[in-house]
Amino acid sequence: MYVRIELEVSLDPTLGCGQAHRWRKTGNVWNGVIGDQVISLTENPGGFEAEGCSDKDILLGYFRGKDDLPSIIREISDADTYVASLSSSCPGMRILKQEPWECLATYVLATNANVKRIAKMVESVCDSFGKDLGERRAFPTPGQILDKQEDIPACRLGYREERFIRLAENAEKGAIDLEAIGEMDYEGCINSLIEINGVGPKVADCVALFGFGHLEAFPVDARISKCLGGMYGVTGSYKTMADFGRKKFGRYAGYAQEFLYHSPYIEH
Repeated sequence: MYVRIELEVSLDPTLGCGQAHRWRKTGNVWNGVIGDQVISLTENPGGFEAEGCSDKDILLGYFRGKDDLPSIIREISDADTYVASLSSSCPGMRILKQEPWECLATYVLATNANVKRIAKMVESVCDSFGKDLGERRAFPTPGQILDKQEDIPACRLGYREERFIRLAENAEKGAIDLEAIGEMDYEGCINSLIEINGVGPKVADCVALFGFGHLEAFPVDARISKCLGGMYGVTGSYKTMADFGRKKFGRYAGYAQEFLYHSPYIEH
């Protein structure tokens, strides 16, 4: 079951930068899970081939196929010559549009952990609670987590364990209304997310950007903080740094943030 997607995209920077945590690369093939489908992607000129999913709309939605990448890059490049240089050396990097519950739950697990550790926790949660898809398991619903919550210690989530169970409980009983949050503007989305136990400003920005598509969000982690301090002399609180990013790069600040994430400056 193959389908070819014609799209300006580069899979390596898009799937390998820590936006989503269920993608693994073997050779030149990226293997992952979108919803209830185990999918393999192989990049080729003009787009990629997908095995395991024949619905182009699912794939184009996930890769934000309607984003006018040249216009976005032009706008954030006009705002900053350094980001312009990064975008030219990293063509085809796209923001992903993830399922909101999975995105929220994943980023609640992601606090104070590196990308490798996050991926391990997420996969453990899926293996313990998710629907069996054959080669992999789907990300579990809140109800699936609660039905077997006695198994949560085996996932080795550390201090995140209790807040993860509370998150599932609140989502299951409707105390967290992701559909309503999805209809809010950026500020409303952030304010609602921060009210959730385990969600701070950085997690809220990540979920707003990757789960709800608010491209003006500018998450600041340790890498971005180092880059902002070194390249722009911006230090201080999370709010100070995130506000700087949003004001400097405007409505596509999230794309600028992803290019800065790939900055070689951070590696030195």
